[in-house]
Amino acid sequence: MIDRIDHLVLTVRDIDAAQAFYARVLGMEPVTFAGTRKALRFGDQKINLQTLGQETRNHACIGAGDLCLVTRWNPDRVIAHLRAERVEIVEGPVAKSGALGPITSVYFNDPDGNLIEVSSYP
Repeated sequence: MIDRIDHLVLTVRDIDAAQAFYARVLGMEPVTFAGTRKALRFGDQKINLQTLGQETRNHACIGAGDLCLVTRWNPDRVIAHLRAERVEIVEGPVAKSGALGPITSVYFNDPDGNLIEVSSYP
C-alpha cells in the first residue's frame, strides 16, 4: 500500500532560523508552498516546518523530532563538515540498523533540539 515517505513535519520556534540552519548545515533547499508555508526540500522529499500551535490536528512539541537522513558521504566527511559548521556532535560514528540494512550514523541536534541522524550505507 505505501511506497515511500513524501514529507514530514518538524515543529520549530523560528521557521526562518530553521530553514537557514538546514540549508547551511545539510544543503537543503528552502521553499515556500501553499502561499506562506515553509519547507526544506532535498531529493524527492521535503520537511515542512511549523510553529507550535500552527497545526491543531497533531500533538506537536518543539524539539520532539527524531530524523534519520541518508548521505553518500562517509562518516569522517560528515563529521568534518559538521565541525566546520560548528555543530556539536552528540554521538557517532556508530553502527546502526537502517531500513535497508546496516548503516553508520552521526547524531546532532538542530537549534530546536530535534535529533538529527546522518547515516551512510556501506
